[in-house]
Parts: sequence; C-alpha cells; structure tokens
Amino acid sequence: LDDGTRLREGPAIVQYIADQVPLKMLAPVNGSLQRYRLQEWLTFIGTEIHKGFSPLFNPATPEEYKTMAREKVLQRLQWVDSQLADKQYLMGDQFTVADGYLFTVTNWAKPTNLDISALMNLAAYRERVAARPAVQEAMKAEGLLK
Repeated sequence: LDDGTRLREGPAIVQYIADQVPLKMLAPVNGSLQRYRLQEWLTFIGTEIHKGFSPLFNPATPEEYKTMAREKVLQRLQWVDSQLADKQYLMGDQFTVADGYLFTVTNWAKPTNLDISALMNLAAYRERVAARPAVQEAMKAEGLLK
C-alpha cells in the first residue's frame, strides 16, 4: 500500500482494491450480509479451487496424484456450475471481485488438462466475464490477449 503496509492474501487484497473504488461496486458494503456472501465465495475459490490447481502446475507431482487433483477441482467446479444456473455472476446480476478471481483460476483449466467443457453454466459465465471491457484490458496488459 502507499504507506508501505503489505496485504498478503488474495481475498484481502481484492476486497481492499474494491473498497478503494466503491462507485464501481466490485464488493458489497462492509458489514452487510452480501459482503459476507462475497467472503464466502472468495474463501471457497481460494481454498477449494485455487489451491486445488497447485499440484497440477508442479512437474514433480506424480501423475496419479494429478488425476485425483483434477477430479477434485472438477467436482468443485461442477458445484459452482450449479450455482450459476439463472445467474449472470456469482452474486447475482452484479459483477464482483469474486468473479474476477473465479475467471482467473478457471483460465488454468486448459494448461493443466482439466476438461471443463461440460460445465455449460460456467462456460456461459466465463464468456460474459471475458467480454467485459476491464477484463479485456487486463488480459491484454498481461499478454493473454492480442
């Protein structure tokens, strides 16, 4: 941060960023039930999905373990897919920092050979998120789009 303070965990960092630009409505108001719902999503993504991808990026991980890890991540994403039925975004109609986080980690499916093609709600969601101008801009800045 500007004063030299460091935030070290993704969910804390993205909430801090969201709170710096409240008019963008990237996070519900602090203290509201919706803010706690956002924290549920951020925690789930961080502990059940993001962390699950870790062994898939490690070349030393035995293939049998990678197979089990893929199955576990896929199960978690199947649940997310069911939660996205009839929703634009994780929290309903409003894009939040949790959507940016989920979009980022689901982009890891292809390079880790995790087939998520059967998850139709997730696929439609990913298309919506990818089409957002700020997401396009961020992906270009990261060299992920031309």
